[in-house]
Amino acid sequence: MLKIWAIVRNGKVELLEDIQLSEGSKVLLTLISDEDEEQFWITASEKALNKVWDNQAC
Repeated sequence: MLKIWAIVRNGKVELLEDIQLSEGSKVLLTLISDEDEEQFWITASEKALNKVWDNQAC
């Protein structure tokens, strides 16, 4: 699975990275409004930090 950023311009999704996609590739979009972006990053960061801090191997 590959995660990349994109932006909507003139009603079309434009990738922010130059990658090759095969014709017929399936994609999954997660839409984040400007209002929800801060909460998205807080939640994503919290999950990543919990994995590190809860690691019993250390």
